[in-house]
Amino acid sequence: MEAVSADRRAVAGDIMTAEPGALRAPRTPVIELAGITKTYGSGDTEVQALRGIDMVIERGDYVAIMGASGSGKSTLMNIIGALDVATAGHYALDGIDIDDLDEGALSIVRNRKIGFIFQSFNLIPRTSALSNVELPLVYRGVGRRERRQRAIDALTAVGLEDRMHHQPNELSGGQQQRVAVARALVAEPSLLLADEPTGNLDSRSTGDVLDLMGRLHDQGRTIVMITHEDDVAAHAGRVVTLIDGLISEDRRNPA
Repeated sequence: MEAVSADRRAVAGDIMTAEPGALRAPRTPVIELAGITKTYGSGDTEVQALRGIDMVIERGDYVAIMGASGSGKSTLMNIIGALDVATAGHYALDGIDIDDLDEGALSIVRNRKIGFIFQSFNLIPRTSALSNVELPLVYRGVGRRERRQRAIDALTAVGLEDRMHHQPNELSGGQQQRVAVARALVAEPSLLLADEPTGNLDSRSTGDVLDLMGRLHDQGRTIVMITHEDDVAAHAGRVVTLIDGLISEDRRNPA
């Protein structure tokens, strides 16, 4: 048991000290899922949310994961995001085996490897856009001058250089989501994981955010987007559909 704990600490140390991209083997997929299952409860109350998911997402892919309520897409998102662990199967994120990591190591992986974009934006109120974007770098221990410049660069990249000192309540919904995208980008993650990113937006703001996601993909970003809307999924390069905890379809969208 002590040897296993030492191994976990070593993995966490490697992630903490590595420069962005340093742990990637050439051509290593960003996501490798093999035989992933997730079971909640036991006995008469047992629910199989995922029943054997096999999926590979290559670097630079833009994937939409779809499914009705109860299909398992939220459970799959939580596992991909290292917010939950599978009951069985194997998951590697950017070449790192996730399966046996403890919560401390998973937290480091989330901070270093994944940029989250949520439907509800999850911005800190009464705090400037700039400070919101800096936050992941604060947790990483990046110095004030560097994190400030990186946050400015991220906000400029999403077209909000003139709004960086505004608080969330001074921004439109679309602008708040762009701040959230900048926050996801600032740590240079291997994966952008977007959960219904347009769910709280009007049609114009939805178009703006999807255009931004498309530009990020064109720049080589790897994006996984959870959505239940066909017109949103149409912007991705690939659509994976879940039914009853299984992949029912995995197709490429026309270019």
